[in-house]
Amino acid sequence: MTHRGSRVLHVGSLSRVEGEGALHLSVREGTVTEARLQIYEPPRFFEAFLQGRGYTEPPDITARVCGICPVAYQMSACAAIEDACGITVDPALRELRRLLYCGEWIESQTLHIYLLHAPDFLGCDGAVELARTARGHVERGLRLKQAGNAILELLGGRAIHPVNVRVGGFHRTPTVRELKPLAAQLRRAQEDAWQTVLWVSGFDFPDAETEADLFALAAPGTYAIESGTPAVLRANGETPGMFPLHTFLDRVREEHLPHSTALHATLDGRRHLTGSLARFAISGRWLSPAAVEAAREAGLGDPYAGAICRNPFRSILVRAVEVVYAVDEALRIIDTYEPPRRPYTDVPAAAGTGHGATEAPRGLLYHRYLLDADGTVADARLVPPTAQNQGAIEDDLRRTAQAAITGQGLGDQELTLLCERTIRNHDPCISCSTHFLDLTIDRS
Repeated sequence: MTHRGSRVLHVGSLSRVEGEGALHLSVREGTVTEARLQIYEPPRFFEAFLQGRGYTEPPDITARVCGICPVAYQMSACAAIEDACGITVDPALRELRRLLYCGEWIESQTLHIYLLHAPDFLGCDGAVELARTARGHVERGLRLKQAGNAILELLGGRAIHPVNVRVGGFHRTPTVRELKPLAAQLRRAQEDAWQTVLWVSGFDFPDAETEADLFALAAPGTYAIESGTPAVLRANGETPGMFPLHTFLDRVREEHLPHSTALHATLDGRRHLTGSLARFAISGRWLSPAAVEAAREAGLGDPYAGAICRNPFRSILVRAVEVVYAVDEALRIIDTYEPPRRPYTDVPAAAGTGHGATEAPRGLLYHRYLLDADGTVADARLVPPTAQNQGAIEDDLRRTAQAAITGQGLGDQELTLLCERTIRNHDPCISCSTHFLDLTIDRS
């Protein structure tokens, strides 16, 4: 809508994102005065559901937070419960958890690349239209996703909301023989992953740069996935380094804003961004050799030399590189696999507070649980990636819209499409971010 130099753009429902949200943009005399990612999906109350439950239940309950990245919730929950009980899981089981997580990275990142994000760069309304014009590419994406799903099915029992994960490990672990067909499928997936990098590197990327601090787990010697220590890279290049996970809620503060059912988070009072761009900047030098070469081929620079990408439109490149890495890492684990003596480490109930964090495809996912002596969950706190990223997304919206209005004079329709693309750059998982509950009842 345009009126006397003022424009108000409102998109009532965003497409190609997981969950329900809207966009509101206000422009006054050529200046963007407000940009809001409105998350109106109702709160889902998972933190309340967890209270009073047994300490073995959070992995199964929190897996239902998201159908795309359930493993992330299971792994963060397991890590936090085990931390509260003072238990360290056997190394062989930790490797299997990493393998399961690689499956989720492959299927989730591939889903985003091919079905949610690529249509933006190719002028398509969605995946169906893309399949008509680029059938071979979409088929390749589906093959890659199937490879990721195969890992989830074998280790997790099923591809969506796995049922084989438990506190301490797994209900059942696979045999070497069972992993052989999976390895063969993943070796075929290596070529598909490489071709994905080549394909997306040919896209046309608008100029943009996020001004948010980058925030991800770090684990020296490896690319952090299922464990690590929180690390920060400031927008000005400063590297404050890592901080203990148990101080997470002292550093990452959440607040409720009127336009969103998701909490907005800041890190040390500053906007921050989690996800692929942050992981690549903080831990890129620990990628596999093939993934490093893929990053160079994609024009992302040399991870060994500290390459950083701050352009959210190019995040699709980093996701493609991470798929190459996840396939390589899955094969490494399978090739060196020796079945553990037992499928799980015993985790006796204990009173305590536990913290766990893993790297979901969309970014850092934190869980904290307070347990009573009998293992009952007295309190739970979940901080998902999208809730952390919402402020950075809105900042990107303001900058991108302002640059487009000033330099290109876009009309309302073109500006709306650009803003939707800006949101999809970050692959927001809206459903994941709307489970916070702060309930006060005043009866009179």
